[in-house]
Amino acid sequence: MKLFPIVAAMCVLCEAANAQTPDCRSIPDPAARLACYDRSAPSVASSPATRQAMRAAPAPKVDGAGYVDSIAAEDALMKDRMKGICRGC
Repeated sequence: MKLFPIVAAMCVLCEAANAQTPDCRSIPDPAARLACYDRSAPSVASSPATRQAMRAAPAPKVDGAGYVDSIAAEDALMKDRMKGICRGC
């Protein structure tokens, strides 16, 4: 019974987060609306070195010659074991 007043007080005293963003949806000109959204969003990569690092794809480190398909090996082993179980199937 003591929990209900505490929960009720928390609900009354807590406010929803109010984001202070500009109302870009109401701008009729598409170019001006896009500029409004660009101003409201923070820049991700500001330096040229950071932009270049983001564009470069990482080199694959997987060696295809040494790859072993363990599931195929297990399937082959299971098929060999199953041959003697089912007769006439």
